[in-house]
Amino acid sequence: MPVLALETSTHWLSVAVGDAAGWVTRDIEVGPGHSGRILPLAQEALEEARTSLKQIDAIAFGAGPGSFTGVRIACGVAQGLALGVGVPLVPVCSLLAVAEAARTKHGIERVCVVTDARMREVYAAAWRHQAGAWDEVMAPMVVRPEEAAACFGKIIEATEGEEAWSVVGDGLIAYPELGTALPWQNIEENMRPTAQTVGVLALAAWTRGDVVTAAEAVPLYVRQRVALTSAERAAGEKL
Repeated sequence: MPVLALETSTHWLSVAVGDAAGWVTRDIEVGPGHSGRILPLAQEALEEARTSLKQIDAIAFGAGPGSFTGVRIACGVAQGLALGVGVPLVPVCSLLAVAEAARTKHGIERVCVVTDARMREVYAAAWRHQAGAWDEVMAPMVVRPEEAAACFGKIIEATEGEEAWSVVGDGLIAYPELGTALPWQNIEENMRPTAQTVGVLALAAWTRGDVVTAAEAVPLYVRQRVALTSAERAAGEKL
């Protein structure tokens, strides 16, 4: 079953088309320019994969958390395309896509994910991969870096004597102390969600029947603030 996957929760725009047999991918750094590039890039990937939207069985999208505008773009485009061709949608947590990327690259199966949420906060979550699937150990949240470290510390303490945990994500670039605060097995700051990992996770979800209609699809927001104060904007903060 071919899947079209979209991921725009960071300053990268990522598109993938494929299935278990292989993927055609497009990944470009666009900053805030997702909206003008996403449809042409998706069409380019579909053409290289020698398929079309009418032949796609599902559309997956990185639901966040991440850039407020970015996750809305992925969700909105996925909804529009799904309505046009009558296929289900598979929302995928963007932080889980980071964990899947880490598992693919390093083979690690206990992953704490921390990404920069701006405003002196991070998005944080933790998963354990076992029996061929991811189990959520800590649900995605937005917290201060020191709070994330405390939460991760409790997870490590609770699983002492078992396989070690790793930490990944660009939150380590903004807050390097998160990489030294705990006894991590692996530390990988250059790890981000991609459409291919969103697609891989979506295939598993589709097999389980975890799909939604276009009307049911929503971004995953863990921060409810959608605007900055004038002082925060003057200080260069971003949502």
